[in-house]
Amino acid sequence: MYITKKITEDLVWVGGNDRRLAMFEGVYAVPNGVSYNAYLLKGDKTVLFDTVDKAVSKIFFENLAYELNGKELDYVIVHHVEPDHSATLEELALRYPNVTVICNAKTQSLIGQFFSYAFNYKIVSEGESLTINDHELTFINAPMVHWPEVMMTYDKTLKALFSADAFGSFGALNGAIFADQVDFDRDYLDEARRYYTNIVGKYGAQVNMALKKASNLDIKYLCPLHGFVWRKDIGYFIDKYQKWASYIPEEKGVLIAYASIYGNTENVAEIVSAKLNDKGVKTVMFDVSVTPPSNIISQAFKFSNIVLASPTYNAGVFVQMEALISDLTEHNLQNRKVSIIENGSWAPTAGKLMKEAFAKCKGTEFVGNLLTIRSSVTKEKLAEIDQLVDDIYNALNEKIEEKTQTEVKEKWVCNICGYTHEGAMPEDFICPLCKRPKKDFTMQK
Repeated sequence: MYITKKITEDLVWVGGNDRRLAMFEGVYAVPNGVSYNAYLLKGDKTVLFDTVDKAVSKIFFENLAYELNGKELDYVIVHHVEPDHSATLEELALRYPNVTVICNAKTQSLIGQFFSYAFNYKIVSEGESLTINDHELTFINAPMVHWPEVMMTYDKTLKALFSADAFGSFGALNGAIFADQVDFDRDYLDEARRYYTNIVGKYGAQVNMALKKASNLDIKYLCPLHGFVWRKDIGYFIDKYQKWASYIPEEKGVLIAYASIYGNTENVAEIVSAKLNDKGVKTVMFDVSVTPPSNIISQAFKFSNIVLASPTYNAGVFVQMEALISDLTEHNLQNRKVSIIENGSWAPTAGKLMKEAFAKCKGTEFVGNLLTIRSSVTKEKLAEIDQLVDDIYNALNEKIEEKTQTEVKEKWVCNICGYTHEGAMPEDFICPLCKRPKKDFTMQK
C-alpha cells in the first residue's frame, strides 16, 4: 500500500524507510533505520528525482504508480549512482520504457558499470538548465560529495535544492517528512553528524566547494537523499555543514576515548573526566572496545579537544584504539587539540605510537605531556594527572581558531572534479580522481 508525502502542490516524496537494515554500507550501525528519498515532480511532464535501494523497491514503485495515476514517467534525474539510490533504475526503465535519464557524462559512465540496459539519456553539464513544465531546473556538479559523479539540481520555480547525499541523516522518517516536524536537535542531530562525518567527512574541501555554489541560491526547500526535507531554519543546518566540512568544532569540550583491558586505563580516564567536570568542562567518554567507531568519529568532529588513552598491547597500541585512530586519520579530521595517555606494565610504547599516528591529522595541537601509567594509578601519579587536566583546561579557554585548512603556500583545485591538491604541483601531476593533467587545475592562494 502506498505512502507518499506532499512537499508542495506538485512535488511529492515517493521514497521508503528501511528499519530492518542493521549496517549501512556494511559498516555503520543504523539502530533507527534509514530513509531512501525519491521525489516526483508532477505536471504535464513528470520528473522523478532519483530511485531507491532495492530493499524498499516494492513500496517505492507503489508510491510512484499511485502518484502518477496512470500517467507516463517522462524523466528521471540521477544525482548519485551509488546503489542505495539507483539499484532500481533498470526496473524503473522496464516499467516505464519511454523514460529519459537525465544525468552528467560521469554518471552515464558509472551507470554503464552497474547496468547493461540501454537507457535513453539526456546528458547535462555544469550550470546547464532545462525547463520542464514551468520549472527551470539547473544542474550543479558536486564531485566527491561523496562519489566523483555526484550532482545536485536546483528548481528555480520551487526554490528547491535536490542535494544528493549532502544534508542527509541516518534514521527512518517515522511519518514526518519535514525537519521542523520533529525535535531535530534532540533526536536527529547526532545522527546527521554521524552520517556526514563518516560518509562524506573525508572530503571537506569538496563539500565546501559545493556549499559555495549553493550559497548563491535562494533555497526554500532542501531535499536530500536520506533524512528530512528542510523548509525552515535551512541556514542553521547549512552552518552545521560548513563547520563539519571546515573541521571547526561545534563545541568547546573534551572527547575521551579509551581502551582498557582490566579497567586500569579506564580508571585514569575516569579521573581525568571527573577533574575536568569539576572545572566546569563538558566531557563525553567512550570505551573503544564497545562503542562503534562511527559514533566516536562523530563526536570527534563535534568537540574541540580529544583525550586518547590506551594500554600497550603486543608492543603497540591496543587493537581497537589503533583502528579508531586510523579511522579518524582516514576521515581527514583536522584542527583538534589532543592529549595522550598510555599504560604499560613493563615497556609502554602506546603513547609514542598514538602521537605519531594522530600527527597525520592536519592542524593537530598536542596538549600537555604524555601521561604514562604503570599498570594502575598511584598516588604519586595524581600530580601529573592534575597537570594534564590543567593543561587541557587552559587549552580549552584559548580562542578556537576558525580555520578551514592548515595554511599552505599553494592550493590547486581541479576544474573538472573539484579535487584539491595542497602544496607545489609538479608538471606531470595527474588528478587522482578524474585523471586530468596539471593544465586542468587552477591555483588558489
